Amino acid sequence: MKMEPADIEALFTRADESFMFARWGRPIAPVVFGVEEATLQVVKGALEAVTALAGHKMAETDMELGSNLMVFFFSDWAELLDVPGMDRLVPDLGPLVQKLVGVEANQYRFFRFDEHGAIKACFVFLCMDQHLSAVPAETLALSQIVQSYLLWSDTAFKERSPLAVAGDKTILRPDIAGLIRAAYDPVLPVAAMDSSHALRLYARMQKGAGDLQ
Repeated sequence: MKMEPADIEALFTRADESFMFARWGRPIAPVVFGVEEATLQVVKGALEAVTALAGHKMAETDMELGSNLMVFFFSDWAELLDVPGMDRLVPDLGPLVQKLVGVEANQYRFFRFDEHGAIKACFVFLCMDQHLSAVPAETLALSQIVQSYLLWSDTAFKERSPLAVAGDKTILRPDIAGLIRAAYDPVLPVAAMDSSHALRLYARMQKGAGDLQ
């Protein structure tokens, strides 16, 4: 499926009709909580794959935050309230947990940004209910990393997943892969709040497709 400028714009246009685009402005220093070693390696593999695709970088530590991509796996939202210091990382944690429980959410991502508007931290919370528990680890990890690599719209993937099935493998959709690659092109700004940025992304996608031919 070829992605048009309107499709790109929709992926960064929120439910309130505001356009917001941001990519990471610093190397990603990840940490994962609540999983066994095998799952940890799956998450690490997904992160390495998307990082290579974007031409971005990973690091052991972040100078300011230590770890700037934190992924939490747990079985009950209330567990977040017991994590030391979590209320300092995520504002209004108590009301947020109540809201997530009320809407029966099983995942939530919270971003922090630097002075240029670039992503400087992302916190991913996965409440492993029966639905998420039924998803293969590779699929869940790739989906979460993709959704953490850009500031997508809150409605971006409600109708269609960023992933696709190829044979017996789950892969990143080629159009989404091309968009992520374009989004990290050094000539583009790290953040934008004007929908015209979709045209710039589209142009870089076309250039990237041409370079690959």
